[in-house]
Amino acid sequence: MLARATYIVAALIFGGSAFAQTAPPMAPAASAAASVVSPGLTPALAEAVNMIRESQYVTAMAKIDAVLAQDARNPQARFLKGVVQSDQEELDDAAVTFQALTEDFPELPEPHNNLAVIWAQQGRYDKARTELEIALKAQPDYAIAHENLGDVYTRLAGAEYDRAVALDKSNKSAQAKLVLVRELYAVAPSNTAPKVVLPKPIKVKPASPVKPK
Repeated sequence: MLARATYIVAALIFGGSAFAQTAPPMAPAASAAASVVSPGLTPALAEAVNMIRESQYVTAMAKIDAVLAQDARNPQARFLKGVVQSDQEELDDAAVTFQALTEDFPELPEPHNNLAVIWAQQGRYDKARTELEIALKAQPDYAIAHENLGDVYTRLAGAEYDRAVALDKSNKSAQAKLVLVRELYAVAPSNTAPKVVLPKPIKVKPASPVKPK
């Protein structure tokens, strides 16, 4: 399973496995919802997280858009926008959102991870691998990305074993390895709970003043 950045785990049809993305922070308990704000989020975005969890995407996006209207570069708001787009299967739009985040905030591993999940869902495993490697370069201890990269390598290996068998039906070694890879797909759960992560608050450095010549 590939850990995902949206709240819902997206199952891949390939082998019945699922790629999980990193997700927004867990919502506070109902008794404390009025006074507790999710770490690193403004109250408006914390409300948007709860709405996403309840699949209230229209109202969640309204909250997110209101934040973006005041701060167009806000990484958390943009991240959650990608979450909503992914959950609503607007994968092309979500890819654009996460791609822009990787360009504006290359130090954040989560957008790279989420973009990798979208590529994996589309069977574009080479692109998924590239994004996950970038995520791990930014944060070497990012466990979700390590797990996802292992899943991507498994799928790439399966594709190569399959080609080997297609080219040489007598290749018993490739056949055995292909069986093992397919068994690995079969035991991977498709309903694993998403891992909860959100980019840390970003402090954008102000532009240096231009010295007069």
